[in-house]
Amino acid sequence: MRELRLRALSGVGEVVAGDDLATLLLDALVTNGLQLEHHDLVVVTSKVVAKSEGRVVPFDGSAEAKDHLIERESVRVLRRRGALRITETPHGFINANAGIDVSNTRPGTAVLLPRDPDRSARRLRAALTRRTGVDVAVIVTDTFGRTWRHGVTDVALGSAGLTPVLDLRGTPDALGRVLEATEVAIVDEIAGAANLVLAKAAHTPFALVRGLDDEFFGEGSVRDDIVRAAPDDLFR
Repeated sequence: MRELRLRALSGVGEVVAGDDLATLLLDALVTNGLQLEHHDLVVVTSKVVAKSEGRVVPFDGSAEAKDHLIERESVRVLRRRGALRITETPHGFINANAGIDVSNTRPGTAVLLPRDPDRSARRLRAALTRRTGVDVAVIVTDTFGRTWRHGVTDVALGSAGLTPVLDLRGTPDALGRVLEATEVAIVDEIAGAANLVLAKAAHTPFALVRGLDDEFFGEGSVRDDIVRAAPDDLFR
């Protein structure tokens, strides 16, 4: 029987520019009576990644300042409605207001998305592996809305050590029919599940995921494997 276990790691204080996320994570594991094991997966929110990388900027809350930041952090604006902008970021993400966030940050500041979430995930994974000798995977997550659906969920912005997409094309279903189009976004499914334990106001930016099948671990990135290229997008 398959079983997946997710646990938020408590005991993490406010993250600021220059903080070492590997040290914060390992300390949080000790605080929670845990240690990394082979093929564990670590989820880290993009906000603490961005904060540690100095992606916090002054922001006075004005419409002018907001528009300036959105324009600066976007490749283009796809739609406008009131104060809302649907944008494409340099990463290729389609999201609201370029992912700029003013929650859980000091007054008068805003948090931008990490410049390269895949690279951030690779760096954290390398540091954890170097310091523990354990092969783990890392996902950097953020909260996104979904087209044509109410509510938000977490998705993966970056990953390392995990196969982002499980390609089931050419394999049989339970009745023996060959699947022709099924590609499962493993990184996004894990991100959404982890969001259930990562309370927004609880200072729990890390989650430990344990019990993933070995077949889920491998090479790949969100940018290369998840973000749909414009020629393949029917809506752009």
